[in-house]
Amino acid sequence: MTIDKKSDHKRRICLAACLLVFVSGYSGVSRADSSRPNIILLLADDLGYGDLSCFGSPAVRTPNLDRLAEQGRKFTHFYAASAVCSPTRASVLTGRYPLRFGITKHFNDVNRWLPESATTIAELLSDAGYHTAHVGKWHLGGLHVDDTGKRLKNQPGPRQHGFDHYQTQIEQQPLRGQMGRDKTLFQHGGTVLMRDGQRISKNDPYYSKHFTDANGDYAVQMIEQFAKDANPFFLNVWWLVPHKPYEPAPDPHWDATAAESISEDQHRFRSMVAHMDSKVGAIMKKLDQLGIADNTMVLFTSDNGAAFEGYIGDLKGGKTDLHDGGLRVPMIVRWPAKIPAGQSDAFGHTNDLLPTFCEAAGVDLSHHQTSLDGLSLLSHMKGQDPPTAEQRGTMFWQLDLYRNIQRHYPKPKPYATEVVRRGKWKMLAYHGTPVELFDVVADPNEQQNLLAEHSDLAASLTSELEQWLSAPRISQKRQGK
Repeated sequence: MTIDKKSDHKRRICLAACLLVFVSGYSGVSRADSSRPNIILLLADDLGYGDLSCFGSPAVRTPNLDRLAEQGRKFTHFYAASAVCSPTRASVLTGRYPLRFGITKHFNDVNRWLPESATTIAELLSDAGYHTAHVGKWHLGGLHVDDTGKRLKNQPGPRQHGFDHYQTQIEQQPLRGQMGRDKTLFQHGGTVLMRDGQRISKNDPYYSKHFTDANGDYAVQMIEQFAKDANPFFLNVWWLVPHKPYEPAPDPHWDATAAESISEDQHRFRSMVAHMDSKVGAIMKKLDQLGIADNTMVLFTSDNGAAFEGYIGDLKGGKTDLHDGGLRVPMIVRWPAKIPAGQSDAFGHTNDLLPTFCEAAGVDLSHHQTSLDGLSLLSHMKGQDPPTAEQRGTMFWQLDLYRNIQRHYPKPKPYATEVVRRGKWKMLAYHGTPVELFDVVADPNEQQNLLAEHSDLAASLTSELEQWLSAPRISQKRQGK
C-alpha cells in the first residue's frame, strides 16, 4: 500500500484474519498491543484562537477543555490548512495540502468530495487493527440520500474513507440550507441524522436530540463499545460548534452564559461553546470511568479561525481570510502515559496530525514520507525539541478568493489567495503575485508589510509558490452508483 493509493475498505474487513501479517509490514506490533493508545480527535468548527478560556477568552468559560490543557500540552502556534472548513478537513484526514486534491474552498453540499483515492488516517489505523468511527459534521461529500433515506453511492462518504461506523447529518440541499436559514440545524439536528449509510427513523433515540448532544452522546456510546475489545480505537469527533446558525443551547448552558450588554448572537455563541465544552467533559469522564484515560491520546483543535462572534485578540483577519486570524487555531493534546503537561510555542499544522497519530500507533510511514506534507509532532509533544525550520521547510496555503470576511469588519486589503511561510517569514500572494510580507515573530499581528525591503526573499518565496501551484493534483472522479 502506498500513501497515494487506497485499498478497498470492505475487503479489509472481510480479510480481518490476515491483518496481523499486513500490520507487521508497518510496525511489527500485534493488533491487540495495549501500549498503542486509543486516539480521539476533537475538531471544533469556526472556533477562534482565543475562544477557550485557557487561550484567553474574555467571554466563554470552558472548564473541561481547560482541564485538558492543564493535564496535557497546549500549542500556541498551531495552524489550520485553510481559513474555511472543507480544505482543512481534507488536510486533517490525509496529512496533505488540500490543493493536492483540488480542494480550494468550502464544499457546497452538491457535487464536491474528497477523492476516494486519498489515503486517510482512518484507513491507516484500520489497517493497523484500530476500530474507527466518525461522529459529527463531515463536509467532505458523500452524504446525500434517496427517498428511502439510504445513502447515495455516487460520492465517497465516511466508510469509503476508512471509518467502520459513523453518525453525521445529511449534507444535502435544499434540506441543510433551509435548516440553516430557519436556525434549526442544532435544535432539530437529530431529525436529519445518518448512521452507517441510512437516515435514522423517528423512533430512534437520537432523533429528538440537539445536534451537539447527539455528537457527544454518540461519541460516549462508541467509546463504551470499543473499550470492550482489546484493540485500540480511533474516534473522530467533528463538532458543528460554534458555526452559524447561532442557536441558543439548552439549559443550563443558556442561563449560565447570560450577561449584560451582549448581543443575542453573542449570547447564543457563548452558550454553544459552553455546551460543546460540557460534552468534552462527558467524553473525558467516560475515559476515566473505563480506566482508559491514561493510554488515550485526546487532541482538540479547530478547522479555521473565528467567524463573526469568535475572539482572536489582536490577530488580523478571521474566517475566509489568510492572515493569522483566519488560520491560527487553539490546539491541545493530552496523553497522560506519554505526554507531560506544559505549553509549546512551536509551529504546528493540521497536516501534522496524520503522521503524529501514525507514530503514536506504531504505523511506520518512513517509506511514504515524501508523499506527506506534514511532520510528526509526537517527539516534541513528549518533551523533545520541535522540528526545525529547515526540517519543516516552506509551508503553503491556498484559498479561492472570498471577498467578504465572516467578521464584523471589512476584509483586509490587499486580497490574497495564497500564503508562503518559511520560518518567521510569511508572504501573502494574489494568484501567485506577492502582495504582503511579514516577520510574524516580530510582528504577529501582521501590521508592517516588508515586501519592498526584502525583494530577494519575496522572489525566492514566489519561485517556490509557483512550483507548488503547478504540482499535479488528484482529480475528483465520480463514483458509480
